[in-house]
Amino acid sequence: MESTDELTVSEVAQRSGFAASALRYYEKQGLLVASRTSGGQRRYARSVLRRLAFIRAASNVGLSLEEIRTELAGLPSNRTPTKSDWHRISGHWRSRLDEQLEALEALRDKLDSCIGCGCLSLKQCSISNPADKAAATQDAPGAAYLPALLRRPPH
Repeated sequence: MESTDELTVSEVAQRSGFAASALRYYEKQGLLVASRTSGGQRRYARSVLRRLAFIRAASNVGLSLEEIRTELAGLPSNRTPTKSDWHRISGHWRSRLDEQLEALEALRDKLDSCIGCGCLSLKQCSISNPADKAAATQDAPGAAYLPALLRRPPH
């Protein structure tokens, strides 16, 4: 197979680990582009594998579909993205990754004593939340003392 050959839906699904239905969904959402054969079958440029890897990574670090769409819209449509193209868009979410790492480290370091829920069931909870002050000061439901990033509802 030539590196310029287009890939079928099943080839992309096999190579990327995404279901064919996900590929069709991402195409409908404007994240992927497919050409059509004379028989109407989808064909993808080989570079779609990199886009799908980006979608997987971005989803796994918490970017919403809209954020992913915005980032991918910054890639050139007239050529295969270069390393500098990918570097530019990955830089946009580098600070988000740093924030997540910091929040996860804080959670890891407190996990065996207090995860910030305000329950007062442990001796440490009584120290960090005397008289259940979290109940009176809490802006939203959830673990008041978790880092803000970990208190956000899922996308």
